[in-house]
Amino acid sequence: MLIISDAVPREIAVPTLLGISLVIFAILALAPGDPMAQFAADPSVPPEVREQIRESLGLNDPWHVRYGKWLLALARGDWGFSFASRVPVITLIMQRLPQTLSVVGVAYLISVLIAIPIGVLSAVKQYSLFDQVATTFAFIGFSVPTFFTGLLLILIFSVNLRWFPFIYDSTLRVTDWDSFVRQVRQSVMPITVLALFQTGALTRFVRASMLENLPMDYTRTARAKGLSEWDVITRHVLRNSLIPVVTLIALGVPTIFTGAIVTEQIFRIPGIGELLIRSIQNSDTPVIMAITFIFAVLVVIFNLIADVIYGVLDPRIRYS
Repeated sequence: MLIISDAVPREIAVPTLLGISLVIFAILALAPGDPMAQFAADPSVPPEVREQIRESLGLNDPWHVRYGKWLLALARGDWGFSFASRVPVITLIMQRLPQTLSVVGVAYLISVLIAIPIGVLSAVKQYSLFDQVATTFAFIGFSVPTFFTGLLLILIFSVNLRWFPFIYDSTLRVTDWDSFVRQVRQSVMPITVLALFQTGALTRFVRASMLENLPMDYTRTARAKGLSEWDVITRHVLRNSLIPVVTLIALGVPTIFTGAIVTEQIFRIPGIGELLIRSIQNSDTPVIMAITFIFAVLVVIFNLIADVIYGVLDPRIRYS
């Protein structure tokens, strides 16, 4: 049976991103808030100076004109300047990206590596003690909010036991073994908080997908052919079960870029999530636009990647 799929939206990827950018820009332009509000409270800045600044930044132009200028600048690789920080937007993002990747990225990678084997074993050993324990921890993991888990870990391991620092030191540079240990110690709690939440959701999803494929006819056929249980599970059941799981994992990868807003706030991690919140508070439109648009680009890209992986996992899928 051959499945011909037109699921890969290569032709509509660019129009989709243009539509997304237009909607985001229009919402930001029509939203309340003034980037020049910080100067309004400063008596040392005369009104005519504020007006000159607005004119130089193009804030007096209609929003559709500003959107056209933004698109032209983006085509040249220019993401604009931050109204609040007075530096290029791409510089701000590159300053925050290492902290986000070192915490959110590592946590997501750990959660994927843990969730898949636990979900597989939980499905294979359904209703066993292992399955009950894994299911309980999975429910707790994705049911308890990250702010509660983060505060609980701070109270236990920072305040009472004093094992880990609860304030993330972004100025720390890893140059030797001692600095590496300090970096690991300050990353343990935020990574644990995020990995616990993500592992819980992924484990339940992998388990459900495995249970759906275990009773299938092809599974019984593989066993009847004399294949070992390990080959049946890994080469047949797991491969087919990963098709829906790939979608969940691929759509979760772009969230690494935007950071974990709540967790970054709790542990004072200067990541992209914290930058986004601060930019929204300051009505720093170029920064907000850049972060949200890059997130949209990553979502489209990883959707395409997920569609390609479908064909690798299931040979019946061919794209026309």
